Amino acid sequence: MAMREIRTLPDPVLRTPCAEITDIDDGVRALVEDLLETVDDEGRAGLAANQIGVSLRAFSWNIDDEIGYVLNPRIVELSEDEYQDGDEGCLSVPGLWFPTRRAWYARVEGIDLDGKKVVVEGTELMGRCLQHETDHLDGMLYLDRLDRAVRKKAMRALREQL
Repeated sequence: MAMREIRTLPDPVLRTPCAEITDIDDGVRALVEDLLETVDDEGRAGLAANQIGVSLRAFSWNIDDEIGYVLNPRIVELSEDEYQDGDEGCLSVPGLWFPTRRAWYARVEGIDLDGKKVVVEGTELMGRCLQHETDHLDGMLYLDRLDRAVRKKAMRALREQL
């Protein structure tokens, strides 16, 4: 197990959709251990594999003292009439927080290291985390979801950081 370095913009791995995990081998097991160890740090709610440089569909979370992971996650349900608006940040875009609208509830299905089906769901912070990390695996960042005026402000702030 290892605490891994977080990739930040403009690293192209963050904009590349991740591949499905087709074979659960020692490499995937080590990836999950690294995801769990790396997310287990103060201020970290979630971590996608591409944020540590691995383009495979896996992420970990650390919400309300619960740490977990899911392989090949897909969002299968979002609340359609309940939303949350709040500042969102990202380990790969350090120091920047912007209001991001997300569904209040999210449900993700995937598999575990034994290949068994896993369902992860939640509201509020957990719902936001599931959406945020799944976006990462699709090559998206929360910045892509900002409304036009806020996104312009965010891009300016990001350029000033780089």
